[in-house]
Amino acid sequence: MAEMEVKSSGGKKGPGVKKGKKLSTRVDLTPMVDLGFLLITFFIFTTTVTQATAMKLNMPKDTKDKNQENKVKESGSLTLMLGKGNVIYYYYGSDPTKMQTTGYKDVRKIILDKKKNTPADDLFIIIKPDKDATYKNAVDVLDEMTINDINRYAMVDPTPDEYGLIQKTEQAGGVK
Repeated sequence: MAEMEVKSSGGKKGPGVKKGKKLSTRVDLTPMVDLGFLLITFFIFTTTVTQATAMKLNMPKDTKDKNQENKVKESGSLTLMLGKGNVIYYYYGSDPTKMQTTGYKDVRKIILDKKKNTPADDLFIIIKPDKDATYKNAVDVLDEMTINDINRYAMVDPTPDEYGLIQKTEQAGGVK
């Protein structure tokens, strides 16, 4: 049994004044402990466990010939390269020398414009995070794929030529 004893000093206080001796009081803390455990049990049973969330993964169709790659039309491809400083470098087709820059606020407009002007079967977005891109930026671009209902995309490493173009653009723009 949990209890708390409070003792007080009895006796005289001041010259010639007699006070009655105070007896010690006992407070039983057992009901308080029981109530604490009942509340803990109640909150454990009534809380909901968060469900794990995962992104849907779209896999390419199986082909009988394992050496055959999935072909993408050049007119339907959009490449997004994630750089440092929250900058996205993008180009259409397969010519990285025609690279343009944008931010994360404007990338949705670029994706929607490409989606509107390209047949659904031809649209393919290539995401290339460079080694200076943050994890948050990669997740933000993947979220944009989900928000804009883009089913055909891939995340790959940039080529050395593309990485060199990114570095030159960052140096020219003063990005550290």
